[in-house]
Amino acid sequence: MKVKDLMSTNISCITEGSSVSHIAQQMQREDVGSLPVCSQQGQLLGMVTDRDLVLRALARSIDDLSSLTAKDIMSLHPVTITPDMDSHDAALVFSSHRIRRLPVTENEKLVGMLSLGDLASRPVCIDEAGDVLSAVSLAPGMD
Repeated sequence: MKVKDLMSTNISCITEGSSVSHIAQQMQREDVGSLPVCSQQGQLLGMVTDRDLVLRALARSIDDLSSLTAKDIMSLHPVTITPDMDSHDAALVFSSHRIRRLPVTENEKLVGMLSLGDLASRPVCIDEAGDVLSAVSLAPGMD
């Protein structure tokens, strides 16, 4: 099965200038744990996760929060996959990088997002998702 058959495509992006407050509210509203940071042309610039919010924003003094933006807290150079990648290969990427969400890009533009939940939602991928979750869970302090 291909990534394009499993990935979510209705992905909203934030900009580098999005405030930390806006990011947190958008994550809550969309019930997601990460948001891609994209240019106006749709190029993926980075990712902000709920973990980034806690460790790179909330861990700072309260005075700093109002001026922090996505650019200040985002993870640069996120690991990405392509829509035509096999789901088994995507599971290996999840496991080897110990992450739970993968941006899907094509021609350097964000076209979707694949999560462990997406893998687990298909019966043919449940075992792979379980193996990946075990590998990710064994890594303390990872996304």
